[in-house]
Amino acid sequence: MANKTSKKTQKTGRDSLLQPVEYPLALVEEMTAWPIHKLSQDKEDFMQYASDFTTELLLQKKRKESLSEAIAKVHYMERNRIINEPWKVDPPDELDFWNDIRKKLLRKSMDQNEEEVRDHNSKLLNRIIRRYNREIMSNFKIPTYKMAQKFLPRLFATILNASSRFRAHKKLQKKLQIVGHVEHIRSLATKGTIVLVPTHFSNLDSILVGWASDQIGLSAFTYGAGINLYNKILGYLFPRLGAYGLDRRKKNDFYLETLKTYSQLNIERNVHSLFFPGGTRSRSGSLENKLKMGLLGTTIDAQGNLLRQDNPNKIFIVPVVLNYHCVLEAKNLINSHLEKMGKELYLIEKKAFGGAYNLFKFFWKFFSSDSEIVVNFGQPMDVIGNFVDASGNSLDPNGQIIDLKEYFVSNGAIKYDGQRNAQYTKMLARQIVRRYHEENVVLSSHLVAFVAFNLLSKMHASLDIYGLLRLPEEDRLIDLDTFYHNIARLRDKLLAMNKAGQIQLSERVKEDDIEDLAKHGIRNTGVFHVEKALYINKKGMLTSEDMNLLLYYHNRMKGYNLDNLIELNL
Repeated sequence: MANKTSKKTQKTGRDSLLQPVEYPLALVEEMTAWPIHKLSQDKEDFMQYASDFTTELLLQKKRKESLSEAIAKVHYMERNRIINEPWKVDPPDELDFWNDIRKKLLRKSMDQNEEEVRDHNSKLLNRIIRRYNREIMSNFKIPTYKMAQKFLPRLFATILNASSRFRAHKKLQKKLQIVGHVEHIRSLATKGTIVLVPTHFSNLDSILVGWASDQIGLSAFTYGAGINLYNKILGYLFPRLGAYGLDRRKKNDFYLETLKTYSQLNIERNVHSLFFPGGTRSRSGSLENKLKMGLLGTTIDAQGNLLRQDNPNKIFIVPVVLNYHCVLEAKNLINSHLEKMGKELYLIEKKAFGGAYNLFKFFWKFFSSDSEIVVNFGQPMDVIGNFVDASGNSLDPNGQIIDLKEYFVSNGAIKYDGQRNAQYTKMLARQIVRRYHEENVVLSSHLVAFVAFNLLSKMHASLDIYGLLRLPEEDRLIDLDTFYHNIARLRDKLLAMNKAGQIQLSERVKEDDIEDLAKHGIRNTGVFHVEKALYINKKGMLTSEDMNLLLYYHNRMKGYNLDNLIELNL
């Protein structure tokens, strides 16, 4: 049987960053001074500026192309979208608008020369961009934000108190933990623009990051929200809380350029921003290792523009790692991932997500359990990926101050260079991915799922992943002594990695005795799911009711080359 002696680690400066913050903290700035509030008051002027800016950008990019053909192509794509993929939130005049664009579109003819045609079509292009901007733009309102500030913590506290009626009193801060470089970020918020780039696992992520940012005293962030989520209530609330609308059906160049320019100009105006660089929720459950370059690149372009204008505002990139024991949508997400990867090798039973009732049920089960969610605000960087100090200075690997302007100089002057900025975006993406893995907080559920899945994999080494997922229940049994032994073995390695700054560990993972740690992790992989990823059966053997879920939670610790530490023969 595994040794039940607790393993303690010496406290270090890095450990202190994982001590939960006592929130809420005081606001860094008064609401009326928030850039997002000022921008909403200047909404119409900003919309016109953004539309003209985007129009000019597209005209430059399409200088050698036929603008008539470009508009005709977008009209064709949008007409197909309206007819084949209609949503309830679509404006009633959508088809009329695009039919009017088609009627007014000019092509080169005997009556007009090429310059006249292009001038006319440029105005049509601007009209299209203005419509897109009107759909996208947020409409932040302080009264709505104040209402949300009061409502969400009260909702969490109410569910916590109700679900814990017969338990010892629990504090909200024990359940929803905020850790990381909080004071550093608060200092930088007064010196420039904060861009949060969180990991993405659940539809709860936007709510959670927005709530956590408010609790540490930051101003409201602008963030993208899919308009498919907008019903009468959310369609009213989201834009007034800082959200801008995203329509993922629109893949045309005009819309994507409008979206990127909107993000860039918001950042240039010092509006704190949040976007998920992974694009969509992680289907596999693993940390993102490839990021989307579109919106991420707007931070590079914005910083270059500010430097060119001799504007002192600096942009700070803050990775945020969200750490859940149990993800509400895990079953659907992993099934989607396996179906895409396996194609004909994998068959799934499709199930609906659930809606508001499942969301409430998830929170009820979460607050009534001994589970926790940890939001880790990572170490801030500049747009190149260099760390920054509390004053906002960029630092080289040796901790020496460097001048960010030098990255944007070409032939002795600060100039826009699209190819160079694209390379900087790739550099930043690689650094964010690296930070995700180093700021990742290993919870007990991650550890037990990783060990259990790898033990079953080694026990059935001849099977591929799809054969392993189809294992009959009698072949999913794991001896507890073997399980505990491997948890202890893996934890030793994790403690060494944590000391080297390669990963973060929850206090429970660092300090609990092995059996308590294992039981806590097993219990928390099943906070919400009907079929358990792991449980101990009546014969005292560890097993799984759902191998797909076990794979999903196991994947959180992929990418660290730890599977070779798992051993069957004790």
